Amino acid sequence: MSNSDRAMITSREQPAGMISGYPMLLVLFAIPALFVWELSLFDGVEPGPLAGVSMIVGHIFALLFVLFGFYMIQPNQGVVITLFGDYRGTDRLQGLRWVLPWMMRKKISVRAHNVHSERVKINDLRGNPVEIACNVVWRVKDTAQAVFDVDDYKAFVNIQIEAGLRTVGARHPYDDMSDDDETTLRGSADVVSSELQTELNERLKVAGIVVDEAGLTHLAYAPEIAGAMLRRQQAEAVIAARKKLVEGAVTMVEMALHQLSEKKVVTLDDERKAAMVSNLMVVLCGERDTQPVVNAGSLYQ
Repeated sequence: MSNSDRAMITSREQPAGMISGYPMLLVLFAIPALFVWELSLFDGVEPGPLAGVSMIVGHIFALLFVLFGFYMIQPNQGVVITLFGDYRGTDRLQGLRWVLPWMMRKKISVRAHNVHSERVKINDLRGNPVEIACNVVWRVKDTAQAVFDVDDYKAFVNIQIEAGLRTVGARHPYDDMSDDDETTLRGSADVVSSELQTELNERLKVAGIVVDEAGLTHLAYAPEIAGAMLRRQQAEAVIAARKKLVEGAVTMVEMALHQLSEKKVVTLDDERKAAMVSNLMVVLCGERDTQPVVNAGSLYQ
C-alpha cells in the first residue's frame, strides 16, 4: 500500500471491550490484606532480607499496577484507548472502569456543544457586503475520527463553521422585492438554516462530527452601504406597492366597464371609454383625495 493510499484511510470507532473497575477495586483492597496474611505465615520468624524486600516490592508493584488502571467515565463521555499508538477501541460505558496501565486513555466529550460564531463580512449573491453570524449545535459522533483524523477537532469545527457560513451566505441575495419567490437570506430563514446545516455536516463528517442544529443569529448590510441599501429598499417598496396598486386599478376599471356594458347601464364609444378609464385610474391610483364633479347635463357635453 502506497503512502497516498494510507492517507485516504479514515478511522472508525469500535468498542474497546474494557472491564468494569469494581472487581478490580476489590483486588486493590485485597492486596494489603494479602500482604498482612503473608506476614502472619512466618509466625514470629523474621523473613530473610531478600525475601522481605521481594515481598514488599511485589506487593507495591501489584498495588500500583491495579491502581493506575482505573479511570472514570461520566454520562455522554467516551475514552479512546490506544496501545503504543495502535487504536484499540472506545469505551463509552459509564462508571468506574479498568484497563491495563500501559494502555493510553484519552477522554472525549460526546455531549452537545453550542457555538455562536463571530460576525463575518461576506458578499451575497449580488455582491453586496453583508455581516452575518450563526449559532451551531454539534456533537462528536465518531470519537476515533475526532481524535485521529484531524489535529484539533474543536478548532476544526470553528474554522469550518465560518467557511460554511461564507459559502451559504454567498448563494443567495440579502433581500429581494420582486415577486419571483427567490430564496433570500432575510426572507427564507428556514431554507438558509437547512442549507447551512447540510453544508456543515458535509464539511465536518471527516472529523466524525454531526451538526444537530444551525441557524442565523445576525444578518445586516455592512455599515458602509447600510444607508444606501435602506434607501434602495424604501424605493423598491414604493415601486412594488405602486405595481400592486396599478394592477388592482386596472382590474377594477375592467370590471366596471364590463358590468356597465353587460347590464346596459350606459353605452360608451371608444373616446368616452378612454376618458372614463383615465378618470377611474386617477381616482384609484392618486395619492390625494379626489373631488367629484357632478355633470347635470348630457354625458357628451
